[in-house]
Amino acid sequence: MGSLLNPYLSFTDNARAAMEFYQSVFGGDLTIHTFGEYGDKQAPEAALVMHAQLADTPSGFTLMGADTPPGMDRASGSSMVVCLSGDEAETLRGYWDKLSMGGTVSTPLEKQMWGDEYGACEDQFGTPWMVNIWTPQG
Repeated sequence: MGSLLNPYLSFTDNARAAMEFYQSVFGGDLTIHTFGEYGDKQAPEAALVMHAQLADTPSGFTLMGADTPPGMDRASGSSMVVCLSGDEAETLRGYWDKLSMGGTVSTPLEKQMWGDEYGACEDQFGTPWMVNIWTPQG
């Protein structure tokens, strides 16, 4: 195997719910490990997610995430967006419908001036997403 590039998302106390939500959107196998599994089982952060991985989705995606442990800052901002793109229009529209439900849509998924369908939203967990459905050239 060569190298992989996977989004790794940070959350504040809701990584489990977020990763379970992404599993409902994308399918696949979800593994979750808590801070308590690798440390003090009585610590306040014991139930928080130290590492979660959603893998083997039908589309071949891998998505990782974790709760930010106490004492660490969680930087939030708009320097990173998870982008889904391709020509499987119905699959991508399905992802869009689930990701945007309960979130905030900044650009509705619709035909754009460059010819593709495109939309942008922030899901209910604060993760920004872009969906771009390629229009066949010809």
